[in-house]
Amino acid sequence: MFVAIIDVAGFVSDLKNHAADHGFHIHDERHFVETYSMRQAWEVDLHPEEACGGPLELHLAVEVEPRTLLAFEDLVVETGPDAEPEDRYSIPLTFHWSLPPLANGPDLLLLATELAGVGGPTLPVEVSAVDTFARVTDASERSLTVVARLELSLTQLYLGEEDLCDAFERCLDVSHFLLEAAPAWISDG
Repeated sequence: MFVAIIDVAGFVSDLKNHAADHGFHIHDERHFVETYSMRQAWEVDLHPEEACGGPLELHLAVEVEPRTLLAFEDLVVETGPDAEPEDRYSIPLTFHWSLPPLANGPDLLLLATELAGVGGPTLPVEVSAVDTFARVTDASERSLTVVARLELSLTQLYLGEEDLCDAFERCLDVSHFLLEAAPAWISDG
Protein backbone atom coordinates (compact mmCIF):
# COMPACT_ATOMS: atom_id res chain seq x y z
CA MET A 1 0.00 0.00 0.00
CA PHE A 2 1.36 3.44 -0.99
CA VAL A 3 0.86 6.42 1.31
CA ALA A 4 1.66 9.89 0.00
CA ILE A 5 4.27 11.91 1.89
CA ILE A 6 1.98 14.98 1.70
CA ASP A 7 -1.80 14.68 1.97
CA VAL A 8 -2.77 17.51 -0.39
CA ALA A 9 -6.52 16.85 -0.03
CA GLY A 10 -6.13 17.06 3.76
CA PHE A 11 -4.11 20.26 3.36
CA VAL A 12 -6.90 21.81 1.24
CA SER A 13 -9.43 20.81 3.89
CA ASP A 14 -7.27 22.48 6.55
CA LEU A 15 -6.89 25.49 4.25
CA LYS A 16 -10.68 25.90 4.14
CA ASN A 17 -10.85 25.74 7.94
CA HIS A 18 -8.02 28.26 8.13
CA ALA A 19 -9.89 30.60 5.76
CA ALA A 20 -13.02 30.31 7.92
CA ASP A 21 -10.95 31.15 11.02
CA HIS A 22 -9.86 34.37 9.25
CA GLY A 23 -13.40 35.57 8.47
CA PHE A 24 -14.20 33.88 5.15
CA HIS A 25 -17.35 32.00 4.27
CA ILE A 26 -16.85 28.90 2.10
CA HIS A 27 -19.43 28.31 -0.63
CA ASP A 28 -18.17 25.50 -2.81
CA GLU A 29 -15.20 23.25 -3.51
CA ARG A 30 -14.17 21.41 -6.65
CA HIS A 31 -11.46 18.82 -7.22
CA PHE A 32 -10.20 18.13 -10.73
CA VAL A 33 -7.93 15.31 -11.89
CA GLU A 34 -6.49 15.41 -15.38
CA THR A 35 -6.66 11.83 -16.58
CA TYR A 36 -3.65 11.97 -18.90
CA SER A 37 -1.06 13.56 -16.60
CA MET A 38 -2.79 13.00 -13.22
CA ARG A 39 -2.33 16.72 -12.50
CA GLN A 40 -4.76 17.80 -9.79
CA ALA A 41 -6.41 21.07 -8.91
CA TRP A 42 -8.61 22.11 -6.03
CA GLU A 43 -10.78 25.22 -6.27
CA VAL A 44 -12.64 26.80 -3.39
CA ASP A 45 -15.25 29.56 -3.72
CA LEU A 46 -15.20 31.89 -0.74
CA HIS A 47 -15.75 35.51 0.31
CA PRO A 48 -15.70 37.61 3.46
CA GLU A 49 -18.51 36.52 5.79
CA GLU A 50 -20.31 39.86 5.51
CA ALA A 51 -20.35 39.77 1.68
CA CYS A 52 -22.68 36.84 1.01
CA GLY A 53 -24.84 38.94 -1.31
CA GLY A 54 -21.96 39.81 -3.64
CA PRO A 55 -20.78 41.47 -5.79
CA LEU A 56 -17.27 40.13 -5.13
CA GLU A 57 -16.29 36.60 -6.13
CA LEU A 58 -13.14 35.04 -4.71
CA HIS A 59 -11.65 31.72 -5.79
CA LEU A 60 -8.75 29.99 -4.09
CA ALA A 61 -6.91 27.36 -6.15
CA VAL A 62 -4.19 24.82 -5.33
CA GLU A 63 -2.56 22.99 -8.24
CA VAL A 64 -0.40 19.90 -7.95
CA GLU A 65 1.87 18.40 -10.60
CA PRO A 66 2.43 14.72 -9.83
CA ARG A 67 6.07 14.92 -10.98
CA THR A 68 6.72 17.63 -8.38
CA LEU A 69 5.23 15.51 -5.60
CA LEU A 70 7.15 12.42 -6.72
CA ALA A 71 10.43 14.38 -6.88
CA PHE A 72 9.79 15.71 -3.37
CA GLU A 73 8.99 12.22 -2.10
CA ASP A 74 12.29 10.97 -3.58
CA LEU A 75 14.09 13.82 -1.82
CA VAL A 76 12.47 12.91 1.53
CA VAL A 77 13.47 9.26 1.12
CA GLU A 78 17.05 10.27 0.20
CA THR A 79 17.28 12.69 3.13
CA GLY A 80 16.04 10.16 5.66
CA PRO A 81 13.53 10.40 8.48
CA ASP A 82 15.76 12.35 10.88
CA ALA A 83 16.81 15.18 8.57
CA GLU A 84 14.92 18.12 7.12
CA PRO A 85 14.55 17.89 3.32
CA GLU A 86 16.01 20.68 1.24
CA ASP A 87 13.50 23.41 0.32
CA ARG A 88 13.46 23.13 -3.50
CA TYR A 89 9.90 22.15 -4.42
CA SER A 90 6.69 24.14 -4.20
CA ILE A 91 3.08 24.17 -5.38
CA PRO A 92 1.09 27.28 -6.35
CA LEU A 93 -1.73 28.78 -4.27
CA THR A 94 -3.75 31.35 -6.20
CA PHE A 95 -6.36 33.84 -5.02
CA HIS A 96 -8.56 35.19 -7.82
CA TRP A 97 -11.02 38.06 -7.21
CA SER A 98 -13.57 39.16 -9.79
CA LEU A 99 -16.42 41.64 -9.99
CA PRO A 100 -19.38 41.92 -12.37
CA PRO A 101 -19.06 44.25 -15.38
CA LEU A 102 -18.21 47.78 -14.26
CA ALA A 103 -19.97 50.85 -15.61
CA ASN A 104 -17.27 53.14 -14.15
CA GLY A 105 -14.10 51.09 -14.16
CA PRO A 106 -11.20 52.28 -12.01
CA ASP A 107 -7.86 53.61 -13.20
CA LEU A 108 -5.90 50.34 -13.32
CA LEU A 109 -2.52 51.83 -12.47
CA LEU A 110 -3.93 53.63 -9.44
CA LEU A 111 -5.80 50.50 -8.34
CA ALA A 112 -2.70 48.33 -8.77
CA THR A 113 -0.70 50.79 -6.68
CA GLU A 114 -3.33 50.90 -3.93
CA LEU A 115 -3.69 47.12 -3.84
CA ALA A 116 0.09 46.69 -3.72
CA GLY A 117 -0.04 48.63 -0.45
CA VAL A 118 -2.95 46.53 0.86
CA GLY A 119 -1.48 43.14 -0.10
CA GLY A 120 2.07 44.12 0.74
CA PRO A 121 4.99 41.79 0.12
CA THR A 122 3.07 38.92 1.75
CA LEU A 123 0.37 38.93 -0.93
CA PRO A 124 1.58 40.52 -4.18
CA VAL A 125 -1.38 41.23 -6.46
CA GLU A 126 -1.83 41.65 -10.20
CA VAL A 127 -4.63 43.81 -11.60
CA SER A 128 -6.10 43.40 -15.06
CA ALA A 129 -9.25 44.37 -16.92
CA VAL A 130 -10.97 43.21 -20.07
CA ASP A 131 -13.20 45.45 -22.18
CA THR A 132 -15.94 43.50 -23.93
CA PHE A 133 -18.15 44.71 -26.78
CA ALA A 134 -21.36 42.66 -27.24
CA ARG A 135 -22.05 44.44 -30.52
CA VAL A 136 -20.05 47.00 -32.44
CA THR A 137 -22.60 49.68 -31.61
CA ASP A 138 -22.67 48.89 -27.87
CA ALA A 139 -20.56 50.56 -25.25
CA SER A 140 -17.80 48.45 -23.77
CA GLU A 141 -18.23 46.56 -20.50
CA ARG A 142 -15.13 46.37 -18.32
CA SER A 143 -14.51 43.34 -16.15
CA LEU A 144 -11.91 43.62 -13.40
CA THR A 145 -9.71 40.77 -12.20
CA VAL A 146 -7.27 40.76 -9.29
CA VAL A 147 -4.93 37.80 -8.79
CA ALA A 148 -2.44 36.94 -6.06
CA ARG A 149 -0.07 33.99 -6.42
CA LEU A 150 1.92 32.35 -3.64
CA GLU A 151 4.33 29.43 -3.79
CA LEU A 152 3.79 26.90 -1.00
CA SER A 153 6.97 25.13 0.07
CA LEU A 154 6.52 21.36 0.07
CA THR A 155 9.17 21.11 2.79
CA GLN A 156 7.16 23.43 5.03
CA LEU A 157 3.95 21.52 4.26
CA TYR A 158 5.71 18.24 5.05
CA LEU A 159 7.02 19.59 8.36
CA GLY A 160 3.68 21.25 9.21
CA GLU A 161 5.32 24.69 9.29
CA GLU A 162 3.41 26.46 6.49
CA ASP A 163 1.96 29.63 8.03
CA LEU A 164 -0.68 31.33 5.91
CA CYS A 165 -2.21 33.57 8.61
CA ASP A 166 -0.68 36.77 7.25
CA ALA A 167 -1.63 35.83 3.68
CA PHE A 168 -5.27 35.25 4.71
CA GLU A 169 -5.35 38.52 6.65
CA ARG A 170 -4.02 40.38 3.59
CA CYS A 171 -6.50 38.50 1.40
CA LEU A 172 -9.31 39.70 3.66
CA ASP A 173 -7.96 43.28 3.46
CA VAL A 174 -7.90 43.12 -0.37
CA SER A 175 -11.45 41.74 -0.35
CA HIS A 176 -12.68 44.55 1.90
CA PHE A 177 -10.93 47.16 -0.24
CA LEU A 178 -12.64 45.83 -3.38
CA LEU A 179 -16.02 45.56 -1.64
CA GLU A 180 -15.84 49.19 -0.49
CA ALA A 181 -14.89 50.45 -3.96
CA ALA A 182 -17.24 48.22 -5.99
CA PRO A 183 -20.49 50.23 -5.63
CA ALA A 184 -18.93 53.30 -7.28
CA TRP A 185 -17.46 51.16 -10.09
CA ILE A 186 -20.64 49.19 -10.74
CA SER A 187 -23.27 51.96 -10.62
CA ASP A 188 -24.39 53.72 -13.78
CA GLY A 189 -24.92 57.08 -12.20
